Amino acid sequence: MPVKIEAPLPNSITFLGTAGARFMVTKQLAASGGWWLNADGAQVLVDPGPGSIVQATKRKLKPEKLSAVILSHRHLDHSGDTNIMVEAMTEGGFNRHGRLFAPADALGDEPVIYSYLRSYLDGVETLGEGKSYSVGGISFSTPLRHIHPVETYGFVFRAAGHSFSYIADTRYFDKLVQTYNGEMLIINTLLMEPRETVDHLAVGDTERIIRELKPKVAILTHFGTRVWQAHPWEIAEKLSQSTGVRVIAARDGMKFVLSELD
Repeated sequence: MPVKIEAPLPNSITFLGTAGARFMVTKQLAASGGWWLNADGAQVLVDPGPGSIVQATKRKLKPEKLSAVILSHRHLDHSGDTNIMVEAMTEGGFNRHGRLFAPADALGDEPVIYSYLRSYLDGVETLGEGKSYSVGGISFSTPLRHIHPVETYGFVFRAAGHSFSYIADTRYFDKLVQTYNGEMLIINTLLMEPRETVDHLAVGDTERIIRELKPKVAILTHFGTRVWQAHPWEIAEKLSQSTGVRVIAARDGMKFVLSELD
């Protein structure tokens, strides 16, 4: 019988889910589960919210191929499937490898990972402002602590000859546009309009960030209910017209191939 040779996966990002905040997630108006980066022979999962294992399996992604799980912060919509993804990544501990990267308060009194699962990993690393990390051929930094109720960081990635940023949950502040850079921007856009008591970006904030940073591509994700009702793809089209940047609304299961940035 001939040996089946698997074709190499393209350097890409797969969005396992696009739901943001409690009602979108608990009602599963869109899937949740974070996003999966495959590049330079390494695979990492960012913000595995509820359903990450289901969505990864549905998309024929293999958790045992992961090298790391990375959390921007401890909230359930970003960390709810941390334990099962570590279990799957390490094949129940029989293939001890991989690392978990998370802020300090995600590993403290109410840790997002069970104690027995830590022994399945090569290590658990604490994220901090202004630090840099690497996983195989992928490197990333956490340049800035965000304004959010818990310790939260965005990331600047360098992989497959490209650089791109992920702006995780935060209230708008000027350092965002002074810090994040790269050819592509992934940006969590939860609100239609700013709310004084909610530390999340609104559509107007996203427009300002895209206009000032001018990436080649901006991808919107992590939608709140009102953004979802307003049709994210229509919002993205309007932002493309107003900023002159190619703006895409992520869809559940969407794959973005990094060569599109060439």
